[in-house]
Amino acid sequence: MQVISPSRPTTGLENYAVPLGLGKWITSVTMTVFYVLLYYVWRKRYQIEGQKDLTIAVYALSAVRIVLCMMPQNQWLTNHTPLTWGILRNIPFALLGLLIIVLFYHSAREHKDQAFRWMWLTIVLSFGFYIPVVLWADVNPLIGMLMIPKTCAYVWTVLIGYNAMKAENGKNN
Repeated sequence: MQVISPSRPTTGLENYAVPLGLGKWITSVTMTVFYVLLYYVWRKRYQIEGQKDLTIAVYALSAVRIVLCMMPQNQWLTNHTPLTWGILRNIPFALLGLLIIVLFYHSAREHKDQAFRWMWLTIVLSFGFYIPVVLWADVNPLIGMLMIPKTCAYVWTVLIGYNAMKAENGKNN
C-alpha cells in the first residue's frame, strides 16, 4: 500500500483518461437507449398505434447518434476529446430528446394526465444541464458537476413512471 504524504502531489483526473472516457462512451450509448425506451413508454401510456414514420425517426436518430459515438475521432480514451465531435454526436441526440419532449408535452396535456404532466420538463432539465457540460467542461472541469442535477432529472423521470405504475396497479387490485 502506498502512503501519500503531504509533500507528494496526488494525481488528477488526467491519469484516469481511459476509465473516464470509457464511462462517458458507454453512458452516451445508454442515454440514447433510454430515450428509445421513453418513446415506447409514451406509446404504451397513450395507446399509440401505427406512427411508422415517427418510429423510423426515433430509430434513425438513435442509430446516427450511436454510430457517431462509435467513431474513433471522438478520442474517448484520451484527455483530448474534440469539441467538434462532442457537438456532432449530440445533434441527433438533442433532436431525439426534443421529439420525446414534444410527444410527452402534447399527450399529457391532451389526456389531462396528471401523473405524467411533468415528464417533458424532466427531459428539458436533463438537456439543460447536459449541454453546458458538452460545450464547456473541457474549459472548466467544474461544469462537469452539472451531470449531478442531470442525473437527478433522470431519477425524476423514472420516479414519474414508477409512481404512475404503482398507482395504476393499486387501482387494479
